[in-house]
Parts: sequence; C-alpha cells; structure tokens
Amino acid sequence: MKRASLPVGLAILLSLSTAAGAQSPAGGWETVDKIFGRSGKEQPGDVHKFSWPRSDLHVRIGDVRVEPALGLGSWAAFKKTGTGQDAMAMGDLVLLGPEVAPVVGALEDGGFEVLAIHNHLLEETPRVMYVHFHGRGDTVAIAKTLKAALDRTKTPLGASSGNTAAGPTAQQEKIFQQIQDILGRKGSMAGVVLQFGVPRADTIQDSGMEVPPSMGMATAINFETVEGRVATTGDFVLIADEVNPVIRELRAHGIDATALHSHMLRETPRLFFLHFWGVGSPEKIAAGLKAALAKVASKTP
Repeated sequence: MKRASLPVGLAILLSLSTAAGAQSPAGGWETVDKIFGRSGKEQPGDVHKFSWPRSDLHVRIGDVRVEPALGLGSWAAFKKTGTGQDAMAMGDLVLLGPEVAPVVGALEDGGFEVLAIHNHLLEETPRVMYVHFHGRGDTVAIAKTLKAALDRTKTPLGASSGNTAAGPTAQQEKIFQQIQDILGRKGSMAGVVLQFGVPRADTIQDSGMEVPPSMGMATAINFETVEGRVATTGDFVLIADEVNPVIRELRAHGIDATALHSHMLRETPRLFFLHFWGVGSPEKIAAGLKAALAKVASKTP
C-alpha cells in the first residue's frame, strides 16, 4: 500500500517540533537538571554545577572521620558553548576501587575523555580513588553519559544527598572564624566543613576555551574540627615553579603533600595539582596554608 504523504508545510512543522523537543533549552538547564533529578547551582563564569558528596562512605584517616564535604565530593560543572545547545563538562568522581573500571567504561562509551585516575589522600580506610573527566558536545548527551557513569556507583544522587550535617556549633564557629582571620579570606560552610576557593590570577584555557575557576581551577582548602584541632585537605593549583616552594611551606607547618599530578590534558598554562593533608592546631594549620598561598599567583581577596 502506498503511504499517504503529509502536506509540505505540516511536515516541516512536525520536523522542527521533533528536533526542538530532543534538545536542551538554549537558555536554561532544565533538561539537565531533570536527568540528574536535582537542580544544579549557578556559579561564576556561567557555570552550572552539581555536587554529589559520598555520604554513603565512612572514611577515616587515623582518628579522623573524613566528612564528605572535606574531601569526598564528586562533582560536575557544565558550561554552554557555541549556540547554547552544546556544552563542556568537567569534574571528578569519588570512587571505591571496584567502581573505577565500570565508570571509566561508561565515560569512554559516551565519548568523554578520562583526564586522570589517582589518589588524593593517603592511608585512608577504605581506599578512595578519583576519576577526572572532560566531555564536550550535545548538552543532553553529555548529561546522560555522566548519569550512566554515576549509576555504576553507589553515589547518593537524590536532591537530599547533599551536606545534611547540622551546622557548626558555637565552638566550631569560633575556630572557623580564627582560621578566616589568619587567612584573610572569607570561606563558606558546607554542613560542618569550612571551604575556601582561591582562584589563580592568570586565565586558564583548555583547547583554546577559557576554563573558569568554578570548574575546578581554584585552589581548594577545606577544614573540619577534630575536638580542639582541625583537619585540612584540598589541592593547590600550581604552575611548575610554584610546586616545590608550596611543598616546603606545607611541610614546615606539619602539613603533608599527599599527591602531585595533573587533572587536565591540554591546559594553558601547564598546571599541577598538589593535594595535602594536615591535622593540628587551628593557628599552626592556618598559618601554614597562608604561607603556602603566598607562593602562588592568586587573586587577592
């Protein structure tokens, strides 16, 4: 039987409608939010960011229980490119050993680049690995690939999977204020963890596209209290000549360098990410981090 053809005008309208329905809205992130089942947060540089703390993990280093917001946060940052239907996504996923291969497979199958697979901490129990990734192309396709990778882990993904810990006590607030006074910077709270992001003074590019600090290009410094002490971890974003001066300042103040590696493949300038871990008095730890920051070309507060 010969199939009846549609009028030309109606066929064009149906075609346009179908194409529009398959794409993410050019001006918003509603479709991406729907894929992840939660709303991302708007960040400086027109970045839409999702955070998935590994609240399912109970990680310890010595006598310190590592809060998810301290150093166990998976995240992804999206930034629109071109006409707005395409995007770039960067981030890293916090994984247990058996989760690494399935996640890498899902990312590769979806056309992502895996940028790094490595540790950030030392002597933690259970052992935790970090997979850094980069995706570029159709916004919806990128989001679906990342969701498929997350589905191969036990990462809590719901809207309530964020930092659910109660806020800091009066004593913790006093300690955190002391740290901010020493650093001369104002941090932000994620549950009971004080967080700082310190952007570099120079512009960072990847394959000719600017990468804002909110896409993982800012030095991250996090604190949690451990009775009268503080535990700190994070990573410095450094050029080559800054690496060893920063390590020396950290060591002089009892803070260990725990990893030194790349998080990207084609960045300009060439960057190195130095991870650290320290436990001690708020005064000593904050002073050490302030001294280390003085060796880095950072933006002023």
